Amino acid sequence: MAKDGPDTAVELRARALRLLARREHARAELARKLAPRAESSEALGELLDALEQGKQLSEARYAEVRVRQLSRKYGAARIRRDLKASGVGGDIIDRVSGEGELERARAILERKYRTPATSREERARRMRFLQSRGFSSDVIFRLLSSRADPER
Repeated sequence: MAKDGPDTAVELRARALRLLARREHARAELARKLAPRAESSEALGELLDALEQGKQLSEARYAEVRVRQLSRKYGAARIRRDLKASGVGGDIIDRVSGEGELERARAILERKYRTPATSREERARRMRFLQSRGFSSDVIFRLLSSRADPER
């Protein structure tokens, strides 16, 4: 039987814990999911504060998991953009570094293209591909110039 009114504090906490048990959430994302069921925005804020104090909700943990998931396919710029869209704070986003970005770009390029680029058009296509994945121009040029000229 569906309940018409908002959840009680206990029910709202249970709902939040069920969501957090499935996967990590950013505070803003969890607030968005729980807002329709909360009695008030103050009650929701208090619940989220309590979850953060109990270390059940952590934006840093969410960011680490999200970075790990996205780093197989995307560069640092795209990952930062995704975290910002999820409502993660700027100080946590600043910690996402481009370290290992050249190796990630190389692995992604090798998975997509089995052979080295032979023409300027093909290099340009690969540059656009890596750029769309959020890799910096510096990384793209270093990678594609080294692949085109093996002596470098």
